[in-house]
Amino acid sequence: MSSVRTKFYRDKQNAKFMGVCSGLADYTGVDTVWWRLGFVVLTLAGFGFTIPAYLILGVFAAKKPPHLYVDEQEQKYWQRVRQSPQRTAREIRARFRDIDRRLAEVESYYVSSNPRLSAEIERLR
Repeated sequence: MSSVRTKFYRDKQNAKFMGVCSGLADYTGVDTVWWRLGFVVLTLAGFGFTIPAYLILGVFAAKKPPHLYVDEQEQKYWQRVRQSPQRTAREIRARFRDIDRRLAEVESYYVSSNPRLSAEIERLR
């Protein structure tokens, strides 16, 4: 999974300070408000790693490319891929099986209900 869409980026377009919380929201699919609230609560609770971790991510994480996703549906898809690649692969396989099943139904309908086409197919064999 070395795709550009599976990496963590700071999201400066939706940022309040450095874009770390909005980048985490984009990466995980969890709303930005919850990430910001989590950072504030952990900082106020006395956990000393939150501010340095935030600053390190803010300095070293790459800025999100402006046209990373075509639309919101593509963004949701890549969030699901990052959360669980195996589940996403299963969903895609299930969709292809459904498409294959429907295509087989269409083929059988046209072949069985069209005797001229059936005869022509038999002649080709």
